[in-house]
Amino acid sequence: MNVLVYLIPVSLGLGLLGLVAFFWTVKSNQYDDPEGHANRILSDRFDDEPDE
Repeated sequence: MNVLVYLIPVSLGLGLLGLVAFFWTVKSNQYDDPEGHANRILSDRFDDEPDE
């Protein structure tokens, strides 16, 4: 039971660190790609057909 005294704060700290990292990536526009979809729809490189 004494191990829970250490594991619970460590797990909460890691969860908080992950949440802060997620909000940092959202704030720094890591998930925005406005040109990506426009380029992919015009490119033949991303077709579903196998290469010959």
